[in-house]
Amino acid sequence: MTRARPAARPALALLTAAVLVLGAGACGGRATTHHKPGTSHAEDTGSNGRLLKADDGDGHRLRQVDADGAPEVDLAVRPDSEDGWNVHLTVRDFRFTPDSVGGGALAGRGHARLFLDGHPLARVYGAWFHLPESLLRAAGGGTHLTAGLYADDHTAWAVGSAPVRAAATLGDDSASPAAPPDDDTTTVDIAIEDGKVSPAPGRTEIAKGRTVRLRVHSDRDDVLHVHGYDKEAKLPAGRTVTVTFTADRTGLFEVETHESDLLLTQLVVR
Repeated sequence: MTRARPAARPALALLTAAVLVLGAGACGGRATTHHKPGTSHAEDTGSNGRLLKADDGDGHRLRQVDADGAPEVDLAVRPDSEDGWNVHLTVRDFRFTPDSVGGGALAGRGHARLFLDGHPLARVYGAWFHLPESLLRAAGGGTHLTAGLYADDHTAWAVGSAPVRAAATLGDDSASPAAPPDDDTTTVDIAIEDGKVSPAPGRTEIAKGRTVRLRVHSDRDDVLHVHGYDKEAKLPAGRTVTVTFTADRTGLFEVETHESDLLLTQLVVR
């Protein structure tokens, strides 16, 4: 009687072990490293925050995160000695990641976008950006510059259903290096036209104790209301109205219109 060849058994055992190892990694066993080293599965798949149906006004969905530890941005502009403006972005709990644009939405990472009078102007991958006059002319001109923070998957980081943004006015004294160093006033310029707010509603960071100056221009009669501070002012059509007060309370305060029920901005006082 012929017996099975003993040499085949070790080979069969090795093959079986290899199949088991590969199978465990593929389904239900020890997880494979299918995302970048040092990142979680949630980070790699871009599931940070909650994706909202609303967008930033330019077609990019909002990705809402908690206010605690959320990305923040400040915007400053100064005239360039040769041409245009130098734009400076100061960010917190955020870093620019130009090498991973188009990937998943990693917490606290991504890029910035600039908007001029609410219209997209440029994508920014660092703290400084030179804004030449030629780009301003090509964009049709304007003075209201807004910077927003975006994830690598091009969704807009948001807190309280509002994109994380900061604004400045080109040519305004508060945006110029010539402004006095002891100036403790934060100026916010807002325009309302055809039911749309420019720049798009975002957050304005303000240090407690500073003076806030809201300058609002509306193309229709309305009423301005600053929640929390109980400040109201009539907005006659075609005129710019200025509301000034001291930010002596900390928290998140919405600025809106009563008649058209529009959110103009959110004041974050710390």
